[in-house]
Amino acid sequence: QTAYIDHFTLLGFPGLHPQYYGPVSAVMFFVYLVIGFGNIFILVFVMCEKKIQKPTYLIFCHIALSDLTFGTVTLPKIIAKYWFGNSLISFYGCFVQMFFIHYLGSVQSFNLMVMALDRFISICLPMRYPVLISNTVVSVLCGISWLIPLPVMVTVVMQTVFLPFCKSNVIAQCYCDHISIMSQTCTERFLSVSTTAVSLAMFCLLLPLAFILFSYTSIIVMILKMTNANGRRKTFSTCTPQILITCLFYLPRCFVYLSNLKGFSFSLDFRSFLIMLYSLLPAAVNPVIYCFKTQNIKQSLFMKLHRARISIEQNGFPMNKVIRLE
Repeated sequence: QTAYIDHFTLLGFPGLHPQYYGPVSAVMFFVYLVIGFGNIFILVFVMCEKKIQKPTYLIFCHIALSDLTFGTVTLPKIIAKYWFGNSLISFYGCFVQMFFIHYLGSVQSFNLMVMALDRFISICLPMRYPVLISNTVVSVLCGISWLIPLPVMVTVVMQTVFLPFCKSNVIAQCYCDHISIMSQTCTERFLSVSTTAVSLAMFCLLLPLAFILFSYTSIIVMILKMTNANGRRKTFSTCTPQILITCLFYLPRCFVYLSNLKGFSFSLDFRSFLIMLYSLLPAAVNPVIYCFKTQNIKQSLFMKLHRARISIEQNGFPMNKVIRLE
C-alpha cells in the first residue's frame, strides 16, 4: 500500500554512539570551513590576480565553485543532525538535495575533462595551444560542462519524484542520493527507472573518464619520448596538479563501484564513511593542490606575502617583533 511521505529521516552513521555526536559534528563543521575557506580563497585570488587569469586557472575556478556548492548542499544538514538532533529533511527538499548531489558530481566530471583537454593540447600540441585554447574557449567549454548534466539530472529527478513510496522514510545515508530514495519506492517500474538513472549517470561519468584516460596516457607517452631529463621533469610537473585532482575524484568512486560488482558488502557505517570521504575529500584538498602544486599560484601567493611583510616592516613593525607579540 502506498504511503504518504512528507519528509525523510537521514540515518547518517547508525552505529555511532550518542557520546560521539558532538565530536563528529565538530569534525564535519571543520571540514565544511576548510572547503568554504579554501575554495572561496581560490575564486577570489584568481579573480584579483590578473597575471594568473589564464585558461588553466579559470578551470580551477569552475572546479572550486563546484566543490564549494557540493559542500554547502551536503554538509549543513548532516551537521544539524548530530549537532542539534534534527535529522528530518522535507520530501521535496530531499529531491532537491539529490538533484544537486548528482548534478554537481557530473559537472565536476565534465570540468575534469576540460582540464585534461587543456593539458593534452598544452603538452602534445604546444604550437597550437595559443590558437586552440583561450580564456573565452575555456569559459565556453566549462559553461557547457555546467549545461550538459542539467537536462540529464532533471530527467532522473522527474522520473523518481512521482513514484509511489510504501516503505520506510529512512535514508540510510548522510544525504539523499538516488539509490537511497529508490530503495523506499514500491513500483513495477523500479527496474526501468533505476536502469535509466544508472545509464545517464554512467554517461556523465564514463564518457569524460574515457577522454581523461586517453589524454593523460598520451601526455605520459609524450613525456617519456623526451630525451632531456630536466624537460621531462618540468613537463610532468605542469600536469601533476591535474592528475592528483582527477585521481582524488575518480579512484575512490571506482573502488566503491568495483567492490559492489565483486559482491563485497560493507556495513552501513563504513559505506556512509566511504561515500562522505570520496565526496568531500577532493573539495577540501583541491585548494591545497592548487596553491602548493601550481607554480604560478604559489609564486603569486608568496610574492603577496612578501610584499605584506615589507609593508609591515616599513610601518615600524619588524616581523620578528610581531611574531613575539602575545
